[in-house]
Amino acid sequence: MKKLPVNSEKVYFNSYFSTMSTRNRSKINQLLALTKPGTVLTSAWLVRQGYSLDLLQKYKNSHWFASFGNGAMIRTGDTVTYFGAVYSMQNYTGLSAHPGGKTALALLGRAHFLNLGNQPVTLIGTSNEKLPRWFNKHVWDQPINYHTTSFLPPDYGLSDYEVSGFTIKVSSAARAILEELLLAETASDLLECYQLLENLSDLRPQSMQQLLEFCQSVKVKRMFVYMAEKIHHQWFDLLDLTKIELGSGKRSFVKNGVYISRYQITVPKELANYDSPDLP
Repeated sequence: MKKLPVNSEKVYFNSYFSTMSTRNRSKINQLLALTKPGTVLTSAWLVRQGYSLDLLQKYKNSHWFASFGNGAMIRTGDTVTYFGAVYSMQNYTGLSAHPGGKTALALLGRAHFLNLGNQPVTLIGTSNEKLPRWFNKHVWDQPINYHTTSFLPPDYGLSDYEVSGFTIKVSSAARAILEELLLAETASDLLECYQLLENLSDLRPQSMQQLLEFCQSVKVKRMFVYMAEKIHHQWFDLLDLTKIELGSGKRSFVKNGVYISRYQITVPKELANYDSPDLP
């Protein structure tokens, strides 16, 4: 290979390093533009986007980004809430984890009578789905209760919830009430579910019908239908109960409760005797 003249060699290397510098500046600018404020970036996802681990380390050394636990980082100076973590899990790790149950109802403004304050956040994921280590190791502003279940399809009955600068998936009101029934463990939990359902007078019957047909928990379906019939919102009459598989045999939610023969369930006395206020 013919050697370049000294001046040509100098021009070549200056041009090469100038090009590399421009590319690096371009990549960091792209990454900064890509990063939603208040969210977490995962190393695995960034590597798939063409950012090497060495380059990511250089960004951290240059204080563009800061580590956020094992395999994750945030923009330096950013404050991240669990919303930003959920955004990252949904968009970068492929997890189905989402705010559900009572938490989703509160976010959607459907739990006005509840004083959630610093109550635990309910996150729900698909069976056997584990949250990332960086999420579990971080101390969040609110306690996190994570539940896994496959009683409903992971991608059905979700709503968009806008946080400052980004959007996450949360359970719709129809899905959330079923999730809350699944998680109910005591008589007071079930009575609270009933009171939550009292506030859901505008559920879409088509969505509720679909969720009940998809639902794999006979206990949840029977309890929901029992409560919905007792409250009797207008949408209840539009449900086709013949298409909802309620199974066979008796189910008991509590000991020494009241047996409801129509649905073959034993419910808390407090619930059986509870009178709903006059509904519109």
